[in-house]
Amino acid sequence: MIRTAAYEPAPSHGPWIDSLHVMRPGEELHEALARLWSPTGAGKEHPFGLPVRQLNSLLRAMAPGVVATARNTGVTSQVPWLYGREPVPKEVLAPLVSTWAAGSLNEHEDECEGQETDAAQLEDELLEGIDTAMANLPPWQAEPVDLTETLVSAGGTAEPAQRLFSLLPERIAFRLAASPFRTGGAELRFRVVSCDQGAELVSWPPQQYQHRKRTWYYSALVTVTVQTVPFAERFRVHVSTSIRRWVTRVESRSRDLSGSTVLLDVPLPWPDGPDHGYRLMANSITFDRNRGQLAWRRRSPALLLPELDIVRTYPEPEDLFVAAEKWINGRQDIAAGIVHRNQLGAHGVGPGLMPKERSELDAWVEDGLQPMFRRVPDLTRVTKRNTPSLLPRSTTADGGDVREVSQALARREALAGALDGIPLEIDILWQSPETRDELLAALPALIGLPPGRETSSASTPVWRWQAEGIDISVRTRPAGPLAAALEIPSDRRRPRPVRLAEAITDRCARVAERLERPCGTRGLVIIEVGGKDRFRTVPNSDPKQALRIACARQGRLSQFINVPGDGEDTLQHRARWTWLDALRQLGAISPPAHRVGAGIPGDLQYVALWLVRHTRKGPTLCPARRLVAVRVRPDEGPGTVHGWDADRADWVPYPELLLSLAEEPGQEDRAERRRRGRTDGSRPFVPGTEQQWQEEAEREIRTLLFQLRDRPTLLLAGSGNLRQCWPRVRNGDLVKDMLGFGAKAAQRLAVYGPELRVVLVRDANARHEVPEWYAHDGEGKAGFAKGVWGPADPANRVFASTADVPHTATLPKALMKLVPTAAGRTAPGKSAWNPVHLELTVLGCLSEQVLTESGREGESPDQPAEWATLAHQLRFHDDYPPLARPLPLHLARLAGEYVLPLAATPADASEADGE
Repeated sequence: MIRTAAYEPAPSHGPWIDSLHVMRPGEELHEALARLWSPTGAGKEHPFGLPVRQLNSLLRAMAPGVVATARNTGVTSQVPWLYGREPVPKEVLAPLVSTWAAGSLNEHEDECEGQETDAAQLEDELLEGIDTAMANLPPWQAEPVDLTETLVSAGGTAEPAQRLFSLLPERIAFRLAASPFRTGGAELRFRVVSCDQGAELVSWPPQQYQHRKRTWYYSALVTVTVQTVPFAERFRVHVSTSIRRWVTRVESRSRDLSGSTVLLDVPLPWPDGPDHGYRLMANSITFDRNRGQLAWRRRSPALLLPELDIVRTYPEPEDLFVAAEKWINGRQDIAAGIVHRNQLGAHGVGPGLMPKERSELDAWVEDGLQPMFRRVPDLTRVTKRNTPSLLPRSTTADGGDVREVSQALARREALAGALDGIPLEIDILWQSPETRDELLAALPALIGLPPGRETSSASTPVWRWQAEGIDISVRTRPAGPLAAALEIPSDRRRPRPVRLAEAITDRCARVAERLERPCGTRGLVIIEVGGKDRFRTVPNSDPKQALRIACARQGRLSQFINVPGDGEDTLQHRARWTWLDALRQLGAISPPAHRVGAGIPGDLQYVALWLVRHTRKGPTLCPARRLVAVRVRPDEGPGTVHGWDADRADWVPYPELLLSLAEEPGQEDRAERRRRGRTDGSRPFVPGTEQQWQEEAEREIRTLLFQLRDRPTLLLAGSGNLRQCWPRVRNGDLVKDMLGFGAKAAQRLAVYGPELRVVLVRDANARHEVPEWYAHDGEGKAGFAKGVWGPADPANRVFASTADVPHTATLPKALMKLVPTAAGRTAPGKSAWNPVHLELTVLGCLSEQVLTESGREGESPDQPAEWATLAHQLRFHDDYPPLARPLPLHLARLAGEYVLPLAATPADASEADGE
């Protein structure tokens, strides 16, 4: 059985009523805050609350007794703002609010320029309004708050009251922080860190690990979030455990720290106030290009600390860069730690915890939550068929690998099916001869063919293979300047996305001079290029995205391989994976035959939906949202992967889908983008536009579903990914065997297809929506296990899918990193890997009720566990370690690599205007 780190309100305890003190902003303060934020628009409505995130962070960290701040502060004057264990005196709150207000006014100086009212006079009036409002602040009100308050949706999903998503994690974090975690004869104490999703507990002060004459710092990290589970009668609290590593010696440039989080340990500036905080204050740093140095990012509460406390010396970001280790050990009574990120290079402490240590932390959490919350019951296997029909490992009499021979034959058949008689033309653009030679050797070995015969064409070496419906020709040429860093114009007066687009367009022109469009063939380019570390000096200069766009414009797929020395694995291993990914892009991949049973139709097709989302920090600095759909029909033979082309309203081969995703917008599209938004492709928020986009996306999904009515279909949808464009897959909107779109009532599944089944797939993502887990034997041992798991209830619709541990993860399950044992002194340096827990919700199937409503009473109903098992088995493939998602979803997600929008350049604008 497996145990999840998830907890639910204990029925035996009843409601958890906490006596808290609540403050509402009141009309006067609400109006003062609104006017402060918009000096020229007093009285303006704020439907999403006032932007007081920095103020809330400051209050949580510096006001003793404040437990939490409410979300959507300032929607109305009567919505609760502050929750405290005890009333916080006005004498404490007033300086905090006034200091924040004074800092906020600096952001509105430009808005005040040109006004008839003098800017200084307006500033005085605004601050006076804040001071008056604080003097007349509404009193704290003692209120009993039910921390287990629950609402039940129409589909039977228990949802916590909205305020509990922020309030309950904070309350639980403080409760846990009150008791130390004891292990191995030592104890760890925790501080609370408020964050956007729940609350964090960070062991403080950090642990130290001595390795190679250097000291590395790390802490235990416990994250608490409130979650829901489809159709569950109680909401859940998920508790995730990990390692937080700290930067102690910066070996890169200061600009590389931009975006890093800094946690400050500072005392309260009120000498007479009890320090009940147990908090670390979260801040963020950025690189100020004008000053050429690091600075606190806007809205960081650290910006206000020197104004609140003129006695102490608080660190500046540049101080942290120079003396990170000194600050983490503390100066006087102030300490600061920069949270390590992978982009900052290697760290002596490895990430992650192993099952034994995680189970001990989990037991500590369980003890701290009793009696108000109980652990969710353990899960047991629902099937013995955990994998599909994978090829067995065996050898021939002469020592040959029978499995590898069978795999090569399967790949060749899949490639022949994907090409469907079309010749494949491959260009290898190399920088090192050894990479070229390894690629040429790896290709025929992967598809079971002898080495190719070399010919030449205009002094360019060409290798060719022809066999059983396959016609492959490979040309090899030096990459030359095509693989060099992008040369981004240095004119900072223009937006960086526009300058990046110009650099990419220039690289596209160079590629077009070297590569002609294939005629009557399928084109593929393998490019040897430096790893991302080689392009850190100039941001966005990595040429991979430009080369992908350039190749796509020439009608060619593209795949990259790093130059020797830029990869962690051997060249032979990297060459093999380069070709495997190239075969995937060609659509030459199919899932192995399942072993679920006769309840699965033989002509079943798989369809996966994935939403590609890029922000302005995306690969081309241009936002984009694109719905991708992939279809796999195993019964039609290997290599039959197709994608949905929304423009043609038809299914096209997977390679054509990829190329269409990378198509350059036409002049009409660019003109529309300029008319509706900004030249860099982003758009300001306009009321109604988001809803309009959702309606368009839902219309596309419905159109697609109606195209699938001709045969049995399993629709796989990433619920956590799709909520932005299909809100009705949110847990609280789900109804068994029904689909909902827009504001209309949900409809029976049969409306969209008589043989349609729907499985929603969800992983933990950045919001910890799926709990961590470990297997246990009931006697103290903890480890891993693969399978499909669920409760004993046969009507259950929600299952857990866990996969194998890769062969490289050979660490002992009982490895202890937080307090290493004598036999494991190097344990902190190990990287702990844990298999992904994937939540599978069988939203729609042919249940007994569905068959009755459809007039099909004589048919055998579906077993939800079988459809969850089918989705689970789709994670396994002969060529790959277990996938994080079922294969069709894996293909749909990776198609997003070709969604690379570019900002409109001046040339585009003039062409559009000419139209």
